[in-house]
Amino acid sequence: MGSGHLADTYVAAIQHDLADLEPETTLVGVVRHPTSWFHAAVDENVPELGPPEELLESISEAEEALKMRGFCGEGAHNAAWEEVGFEAEYRTYLEESSAARAALEDLEERLADGESLALVCFENTAKKRCHRTILCEHLEDRSRFR
Repeated sequence: MGSGHLADTYVAAIQHDLADLEPETTLVGVVRHPTSWFHAAVDENVPELGPPEELLESISEAEEALKMRGFCGEGAHNAAWEEVGFEAEYRTYLEESSAARAALEDLEERLADGESLALVCFENTAKKRCHRTILCEHLEDRSRFR
């Protein structure tokens, strides 16, 4: 069977029919703490692929401190991302967490079996950096060497 397509998007794009996805794409939430309306917008959620709790807390604290110093919402978010080393920390989590590795292997198998998947979270990446773009790259890299 052929390889499935991997994409990523954000929940508001799905809700407002702005996501450009292939037909029959499974919407896979990758949110640690989804809301009920988030669950309603996706086919499933895999919280193990959301950023770990400690990383969420550290970025939230850094973002709030930056807002207190006058940064706007998106600016504070993106600056906090750099300040806490978010990308490196999240990539380390994906490699070292057994729960995250198992979830990644499941998605890899589904892609290899021809299922098309779209990773979904809250952030509009036109304005804010987001873990799902790292996750998408990580999955693509792992699948390439399978």
